[in-house]
Amino acid sequence: QVQLVESGGGLVQAGGSLRVSCAASGLTFTIYRMGWFRQAPGKEREFVAFINSSGVIKYYAESVKGRFTISRDNAKNTVYLQMSSLKPEDTAVYYCAAQRTSSSRSVSVPANYDYWGQGTQVTVTS
Repeated sequence: QVQLVESGGGLVQAGGSLRVSCAASGLTFTIYRMGWFRQAPGKEREFVAFINSSGVIKYYAESVKGRFTISRDNAKNTVYLQMSSLKPEDTAVYYCAAQRTSSSRSVSVPANYDYWGQGTQVTVTS
């Protein structure tokens, strides 16, 4: 049974930093690309960041570029999202997702991912 479990969310002041983690189990982590998405109340789920299976290729949404960093530790089956210079508009539930490496589907579209975590709340106060 595949499980993606996010952790590390919480309450932080604007300008602060937070790191969220996603631990994967039940799958061969090294053949999956990983993505982070977020969803604010009343809004669509949106792409935040992507990392390929080896950790070499990374993409970011324009809104987080230069502030967020995605990374992965394949030995620990874990992907991370380091968030800094946080803004109130970053407030959302953050989800990690896994996509098989063999897929040719766009990495920024939520429907193209095979597995999802339950999400972790990040709240940024002004």
